[in-house]
Amino acid sequence: MRANTHWIATQDQQQLYAKTWGDESKPALVLVHGYPDNQEVWEPIISNLISDFYIVTYDVRGAGQSTIPKKIRAYALPRLSLDLECVVNKLLANRPFHLAAHDWGSIQTWESVTEPKFKGRILSYTTISGPCLDHAAFWMREQFKHQKSKFFKQLFKSWYIVAFQLPILAPTVWHLFNPERWAKVLAQMEGQKGLPLNQNISADGEHGVALYRANFIPRLSMPRQRHAVCPVQAVVLKRDKFVSPELIDEIPKWASNFERVDVDANHWAVLSRPEEIASYIKAYALKHNA
Repeated sequence: MRANTHWIATQDQQQLYAKTWGDESKPALVLVHGYPDNQEVWEPIISNLISDFYIVTYDVRGAGQSTIPKKIRAYALPRLSLDLECVVNKLLANRPFHLAAHDWGSIQTWESVTEPKFKGRILSYTTISGPCLDHAAFWMREQFKHQKSKFFKQLFKSWYIVAFQLPILAPTVWHLFNPERWAKVLAQMEGQKGLPLNQNISADGEHGVALYRANFIPRLSMPRQRHAVCPVQAVVLKRDKFVSPELIDEIPKWASNFERVDVDANHWAVLSRPEEIASYIKAYALKHNA
C-alpha cells in the first residue's frame, strides 16, 4: 500500500504534510487524525478502505511532519477549518468528499461540518470520539441544571483538559514518553498488544497541547449554535475513557440527518478495531455518495 505525498501551504504560511491513497477515480474520502496522533494512525483503516475510495490524509498543524506554529491562537478552530479547506482545494480541486475523523480530528472538523460554505462539498461525516465543543458546552449546561451526575461524570473524564492548560507542565510531561512506553499505555487501555507505534509521540503530544489551550475555554464559555450541513454518523465507543457516550445525545439537535453506531470499544478503536471502524465509515459514505 503506497501513498503519494504532498506539501500544502496554509493561509498563514504553515506547511501541512499530506498523503493521497488509491485510485483517484473513486469517491473521495478525507480522514483527519486526533491527539496525540498523526496521520499514520489511519493506515490500518486505510488498508480496509483503499479499494473503495480515493483517500486523503494529512498531519494537522503541530503534528507529524507538518510545521509547528509558534502562537497558541494559530490552533483555533476557525484556523483548523481553513487548513482542511486548503488541503481539499489543493488535492481534490472542486470535488465533493466524504469526511471521517477521530478524537481531536473530529473536534476540529465539526467546525467545517457546521460551516455553510461546505454545504454540498462534504457529502457525509463520520465522527468518532470527538464532539463539537459548542454542542458539548450546551450539553454540559443542560446536565448541570437537570442531571448533575452526568455533568460530573464527564467532568471527571475531562481532568486532562484542565491539566493541559498549564503552560510548562503539560508539554514537558510528553518528554517522558517514547514510542514503546506510549504503546504500553495504549495496550493497557485497549486490552490489545502489538498496536502500531507512533514514532513521533513525544513531539505530537507536546505541540498538540496547544489545541486544548486555544479552544476549550472560549468554546465552553461562549458556545455558538452550529448546525451540520451534511449527514452525520456518530461511531460511539461505549468504553471510551475520555468522552462520555452521553455527549452524543446532543447531536440530533444540531444534525437533521443523523445516525449512530454503538461499539463496545475504547478510545483508540481506530487502532484496535480498524476493520470494524472502516466498515462503518465505508457503509455510511457509500450510502450518501453523490
